[in-house]
Amino acid sequence: MQYADGYAARCTCCAIRLPEFSQSSECGSCLARPPAFDLTFAASDYAPPIDQLLQALKFHAKLPLAKAFGRLLSELPASPHAADLIIAVPLSLERLAERGFNQSLEIARASALHWKLPLATNVCLRVKHTQTQASLPVHQRRVNMRNAFAVQNSQLIVGKRILLVDDVMTTGHTLNELADCLKRHGATHVTNVVVARTPIR
Repeated sequence: MQYADGYAARCTCCAIRLPEFSQSSECGSCLARPPAFDLTFAASDYAPPIDQLLQALKFHAKLPLAKAFGRLLSELPASPHAADLIIAVPLSLERLAERGFNQSLEIARASALHWKLPLATNVCLRVKHTQTQASLPVHQRRVNMRNAFAVQNSQLIVGKRILLVDDVMTTGHTLNELADCLKRHGATHVTNVVVARTPIR
């Protein structure tokens, strides 16, 4: 499957790059411990210049970049017509007050226009103000995200196929926790759509 960054071999589940001659469509981690989400599409690795552009959006409020990222995501083979609605990964109220906007929501708004799908902004809440995942060792990130999300208006997602939009997927713990929360409240399928996927170091 061809992606926007030109790489054909990514795990269909978590979008990590697969070894060149892999015979499987999924990586060893996803095969051994399947996550709550079903599919992931990533436009690029988290590497120059995408990483610098994402930081400019996230930390310097370069909001026009969100529209560019939304267009980039619209080029992914994410089968949006098989989905029912789009949800952006929410920020905690503390982080939202600090930053002034949710970069994932801004990207999702642009994506929703391209895909002509409804964007649900009143379903998911981040109820736990977590430490920034990037600041933690990998083994602590799952615990950091535990019970971080809640669902309101669950009737909006019962039986629905969700496109979950985020800016960067690193270990996948954030998206996994949110996908698990959505499925516990009735969503039937969750596909992650992210601008960048952090490669394995």
